[in-house]
Amino acid sequence: MPAATAIHFFLELAVILATCRVVGVIAKRVGQPQVVGEMIAGVVLGPSLLGELAPGVQQALFPPGPANVVLYTVAQIGLVLYMFLIGLNFDVDLIKHRAGTAVAVSTAGIMAPLVLGALVAVPLLADGDYFEDGVTPVMAMLFLGAAIAITAFPMLARIIFEKGLSGTSLGTLALACGATDDAVSWCILAVVLAMNRDHPAMAVVAIGGGVLYTVVVMTIGRRALRVLGPMAERHGTVTPPMLSVVLILLMACAWFTDVIGIYAIFGAFILGVAMPSGFFERHLTSRLEPLVTTFLLPMFFVYSGLNTHIGLVNTPTLWAVTLGLVLVAIAGKGIACTLAARMKKVPLREAVALGSLMNARGLIGLILLNIGLEAGIVTPTLFTILVLVAIVTTLMASPIFEYVYGRHRVVPQSAAVTP
Repeated sequence: MPAATAIHFFLELAVILATCRVVGVIAKRVGQPQVVGEMIAGVVLGPSLLGELAPGVQQALFPPGPANVVLYTVAQIGLVLYMFLIGLNFDVDLIKHRAGTAVAVSTAGIMAPLVLGALVAVPLLADGDYFEDGVTPVMAMLFLGAAIAITAFPMLARIIFEKGLSGTSLGTLALACGATDDAVSWCILAVVLAMNRDHPAMAVVAIGGGVLYTVVVMTIGRRALRVLGPMAERHGTVTPPMLSVVLILLMACAWFTDVIGIYAIFGAFILGVAMPSGFFERHLTSRLEPLVTTFLLPMFFVYSGLNTHIGLVNTPTLWAVTLGLVLVAIAGKGIACTLAARMKKVPLREAVALGSLMNARGLIGLILLNIGLEAGIVTPTLFTILVLVAIVTTLMASPIFEYVYGRHRVVPQSAAVTP
């Protein structure tokens, strides 16, 4: 059985990588980044498309059981490594002079979704078809608010990288706001799960443990890790023993934050931020990034897409609810963050670009929704509707960003192409 599982897993990998490459190329040709293509590839390979067109083939390729568990595990490793790389290249100094803007945008990106989510959750709960039995109004309000407030942080980071915004003021501001909103959203989810299981200590452990972890890593941990910088410079590279130490720490941090209920990606991101910058950062990135972005990360997007079944939304009423929630999501995140940025004197183009990036929910939103479904908080119907909301808002991000900001960026003279 283990040998058979391994053989089948290799077939899964080949299909996933080929599909991601093909869909990614198509996505780029229509103005979407590669990462959006990878998200769509997951839906293509899942029950929403391949499962409808050729259910036997889909089940043969991705059967439930050991092979799926292996795919999930490898996908999580890829996501953790990628978020570590994002943290490693996160310039804290760039955000210091815009801390007020980051706080304002992050606050708007949490408070507006919570208010709108509360207003929408009440009639949906009363209907009886969207939340499971036993869900209280407070639980419904908080969960829907968190689902609207969530930002596709890994996808946001990938879009920023592909648009050449890594290390820029706007890119760093978007990452800071996205990380803050996602951290708060996971804390809200921890509270909802604690209420659902009638176990208040879960929320205390998640929030308190997350704060403690961040403080310890960014103070004691950061000072202890400084030795890696000079050591790498003496050797002229990041040596295998140094890489081993980093990976051991990374997996331990991901495990800890997952256990306390925040999520592994935040443990990885914070550890990356705490790592030495400069020579060490550049060489470690060059060693890890190619394998992570081209091989491991696509599996995360595809695995999430395999759990999505769009065919459940099949009546005019359900489509009307879906459209309404899309508009609520845009107002609660994209528009609210844009207005908050404008109030802090951010130029209009940059403010709208920031709002468009913050409005993308992607597959981090899908992870949150999967947790809610498995915990018995939302029904499969509401789950599918919110999946569609996540997909639509993510597809909107890149075209809006490019229209209001990307095409107006000044191209360096050396990079200009002579007609």
